[in-house]
Amino acid sequence: MRVFKALAMAAVTTVGLASMSAQAANTERSLCVFDIIGASGDVYNIMKDYKTQAAGWGVDLKLKPYTDEKIAAEDLKAGQCDGAVLTGLRVRQFNSYAGSFEAVGAIPSYKELQTVFRVMASGNASINKQLKQNGYTIAGFAPMGAAYLFVKDQSIDTVGELSGKSISVMEYAPDQANMASQVGMSPVPSDITNFAGRFNNDSVDICFAPVVAYSALELYKGMQPDGGIVRYTLGQLTNQIVLRSDKFSDEFAAKSRTWMLGQFDRAMQVIRNAENEVDDKWWIDIPEEDTRRYNEMLREARVNMTESGIYNKDLMDLLRKVRCKTEPSRAECTLAME
Repeated sequence: MRVFKALAMAAVTTVGLASMSAQAANTERSLCVFDIIGASGDVYNIMKDYKTQAAGWGVDLKLKPYTDEKIAAEDLKAGQCDGAVLTGLRVRQFNSYAGSFEAVGAIPSYKELQTVFRVMASGNASINKQLKQNGYTIAGFAPMGAAYLFVKDQSIDTVGELSGKSISVMEYAPDQANMASQVGMSPVPSDITNFAGRFNNDSVDICFAPVVAYSALELYKGMQPDGGIVRYTLGQLTNQIVLRSDKFSDEFAAKSRTWMLGQFDRAMQVIRNAENEVDDKWWIDIPEEDTRRYNEMLREARVNMTESGIYNKDLMDLLRKVRCKTEPSRAECTLAME
């Protein structure tokens, strides 16, 4: 009996040591996570589950929360982070392909966005090559929500009425300034820490933001009393995981993209909850004719910015194919200019 007991204890000890050894063998890496709310935000919460998954892929991740995205991006470049979670607009400096997801009007709906995410996680060799540039690898995507125009005057429901208005645009996103100038607006360079404040304190007439900012950044204050949200998707904002290619294997990045794709519905629930918080009175529906004008205006803007190198041509071609598969009647589907 004592022999059996000793053998059993030895077996348990061996399993325990093996488990401890496996944990100790995990490579330690740091992931700097931008979440404007900080460590209690929705993005950071998803990354806590990501950390658990990463342990099973052989990596012990140390999460570092950042509320200033610029600092997170700079720390990634300086090697203070082995990877980072950033918005797609900031990703452009690391990867032109993934950094073009936010192209104006390029992804009209969440259905199309999910299709694009599936393609990114498909394991296609040419796509994987595009996601690995300049010493960095894109290892996952999550939706932040469609971006809309938040305005101070509900009478702004046509393209023409945008002329002469001031709008806050991200200082590191030249496409936003380009789009604003095309319709006669005055772009005011801002960043994610101050664009909402400028709208709320009447420094600008319009801002460009996802619906989650309605409550999180209190944009409803800036819309009082006669403002609203133009119900037209100007672009899809994303969060993306950017890894230093010399710190993570291609296999890790592939598993990461697949896992993040599986979080799509979870992230969308946060977006839906935010949309449900918006009182119907704030939504501004635009005439069908103006929707067509917006579509054409943004198509021309994408073509121009692709030719100037702001957008990645290969991704623009992919996104046009996704749009045309969803809505073959779009005028651009017979033009093939992107």
